[in-house]
Amino acid sequence: MTTSVLDSLRPVAGLRVLISAGASGIGAAVVRAFREAGARVHVCDIDRNALDRLAAEAPGVTTSTADASLARDVDTVFDDVRNALGGLDVLVNNVGIAGPTGPVEQLRAADWERTIGVNLNSHFYFASRAVPLLKESPHDPCLIAMSSVAGRLGYALRTPYASTKWAIVGMMKSLAIELGPHGVRVNAILPGTVEGERMTAVMGARAAAAGVSLEDMRQEYLGKISLRRMVTTDDVAAMALFLCSPAARNISGQAISVDGNMEYL
Repeated sequence: MTTSVLDSLRPVAGLRVLISAGASGIGAAVVRAFREAGARVHVCDIDRNALDRLAAEAPGVTTSTADASLARDVDTVFDDVRNALGGLDVLVNNVGIAGPTGPVEQLRAADWERTIGVNLNSHFYFASRAVPLLKESPHDPCLIAMSSVAGRLGYALRTPYASTKWAIVGMMKSLAIELGPHGVRVNAILPGTVEGERMTAVMGARAAAAGVSLEDMRQEYLGKISLRRMVTTDDVAAMALFLCSPAARNISGQAISVDGNMEYL
């Protein structure tokens, strides 16, 4: 039976999905979206309490506690994935921290290294361990890397963060070429200013560094967005679902912004 275009917008039911840093924020929204689409979902996060809350809200989701910047923790996650799911069809690599805010000459080396460790090294650890499983998937396997609008624009006072997000896009484009012949699609999502506690904290730190109020900083951010509104975690989750649907079967190697058209940072 021929699948309609409308039907193709929904991922195949039963996909085996791993979402890193999935206990809160964008990650948790992606978890909810895939569960609603009938996927089997495994989530890892460094915050055990947040994982317990997610598991209580979403029965059937399996979890691992892990620091994604540590290779040994990622190894444990994949042991758990094999036991819980028996394989993998989708990796949503969502790990990331904001990193420090300030002029480059004032940044501490330890903060730079931690940002690189969490935001970039983790993407290598997860991709290198996921790829053998994705190559075995019969379900048009997908790797989604969560970058940022700061992965296509310069971001003053946030050099460590922006550097990692640009690097993630480069990693994704390289993997898309490498894995395409094996039928594995690789894309990056670049969220813009996402409404929520994390963004409020980022704007607060930037406001403090610039010597202005939080509200003034919020208005400055909105003024840089063509649609003059922030995006939601569900906007980002919807893009992740689309990229794993049959409708996106020929989309690979793309850095797709979900940002209301952020004009500059």
